[in-house]
Amino acid sequence: MEGSSSTSFHDFLHRMRHPSSLDLVRAIKSFIVSFSFYQPKPENDGKRVQDFFSSMEVAIRNHPLWATATEQDIDCAMEGLEKYIMTKLFSRTFCTSLEEAKINHEISEKITLLQTFLKPQHLDIQPVLHNESSWLLAEKELQKMNAFKAPQEKLSSIMNCCTVINNLLLNAAMSEHVPAGADDFLPVLIYVTIKANPPMLHSNLKFTKLYRRQTKLISEAEYYFTNLVSAKTFIIDLNSKSLSMDEIKFEECMQEAKLANKVRNELHSTCQMEHQEKNDCMLSNTMRNKTLDVHILQDGSSYPYMEAKSKDLAIEDVDVLLHHYKELVSKHTILCKAINCLTELEKESLLHQLEMQGA
Repeated sequence: MEGSSSTSFHDFLHRMRHPSSLDLVRAIKSFIVSFSFYQPKPENDGKRVQDFFSSMEVAIRNHPLWATATEQDIDCAMEGLEKYIMTKLFSRTFCTSLEEAKINHEISEKITLLQTFLKPQHLDIQPVLHNESSWLLAEKELQKMNAFKAPQEKLSSIMNCCTVINNLLLNAAMSEHVPAGADDFLPVLIYVTIKANPPMLHSNLKFTKLYRRQTKLISEAEYYFTNLVSAKTFIIDLNSKSLSMDEIKFEECMQEAKLANKVRNELHSTCQMEHQEKNDCMLSNTMRNKTLDVHILQDGSSYPYMEAKSKDLAIEDVDVLLHHYKELVSKHTILCKAINCLTELEKESLLHQLEMQGA
């Protein structure tokens, strides 16, 4: 599909270089320039682009360069036009608001948390469909989506991903004699999407919906696209009731994942600060605060029992100490689980940071 898109694009550019295509070239350039006259409004922009595609298709069909063209030739020309227009307008039409960027970030963050504990069985995926190699292939196809600027290439990534999943279902049905249909497709797609965590998922789907030629977002393409939109919506709304998982266990896993993510982010931030330290020999305010915290811990000024001896304790201190003990054990348990979610390299880096602070 990508090879076909490339051929269409180069054929389109070749024809546009012909002297007789000057009127078409002027119309295209004028349309691109006109976009700078308007503030970004996705729905309006989408309609404007779709209307232009329609008018250009009429112009191409009536143009001498395509006098003997087949329907396939016209389609190739329109594919080339779509890619050219949307590549030129990409920065003006893709993720045009802070609100949209926020949605992308929130989806990605939630997927990052889910990746730490979500298993196929939580989505009721049949064991016969557990195929890591097929899932990985589908993930890689989905991750390619953000690398493209043309709507047809983004849609191609979605279709390639879904085709891999569909083939997995068909093979399972034939080899294992287990019925696998539409009800099995979406859960696998949701799982693959979570495993892949494709960048800018919301914006890529919105961009494809608005700017892919409407005559191309039909049939199989529409089915696969709609399923990915459903997968995105499921992930956004996902809670304990969405999964085959105990509610308390789900909340525990989410909290542990959030803590692990926080530790990872702080570790990454610390590493960046250290790098800056070496470059400009200046300590950031964050590093000063951390050093101050270590001194407070060492002199015990914020911990009244640090220097106390057993003979100094009164009966009423027991309740306070027991409360602190339980709180400490609870935090220690959560922290251990969070650290276990880190990679070995991240653990070593974190240990190094703590040793440096305690030195």
